[in-house]
Amino acid sequence: MIMTSRTYAHPRTAATVYIALFAVLIAVCSWISIPGIVPFTLQTFAIFCTVGLLGGKRGTVSVLVYILLGIIGIPVFAGFSGGIGALLGPTGGYIIGFVFLALVYWLITKLLGTKLLFTIIAMAVGLLTVYAFGTVWFMVVYSQKSGAVSLIATLGWCVFPFIIPDLIKMAISIFLVKRLSSHVQL
Repeated sequence: MIMTSRTYAHPRTAATVYIALFAVLIAVCSWISIPGIVPFTLQTFAIFCTVGLLGGKRGTVSVLVYILLGIIGIPVFAGFSGGIGALLGPTGGYIIGFVFLALVYWLITKLLGTKLLFTIIAMAVGLLTVYAFGTVWFMVVYSQKSGAVSLIATLGWCVFPFIIPDLIKMAISIFLVKRLSSHVQL
């Protein structure tokens, strides 16, 4: 007989397992990358799937677990990097921004619900929050190390090339979330 979370697992145990599994999913997706000033990864895809399937609260916890794993030195970030230095570097703001994406998603879906339109809005506003936080962080850190950099140059390096790929990742994750949500019992 196959044991499922619906029949045998304690709800908190199942939630904890899902949080851990999705933290691992985020890590694995961060390793799939194309190097650059800001590497192209599948992290945002994993974050979208995480918040979409686990909800805002558990999704935020999963993102925090992922970041804490990186802080203690486990190489969960892009390029198999880890440690506090990765977060304090120029692209660390985008990683921290994932927490804000999850929090924004949680807030919007808590207020408006999880219908398709609200899910899209929550993920899009969350993504804009990542871009905003990460861009400001990048400009501050880059300026300290290499001299002043303009907002347009930073957006050209760190945001504009990612908009279409991130929207595609968001669309695919929403499709998967809608298909898989009935299988994730929390």
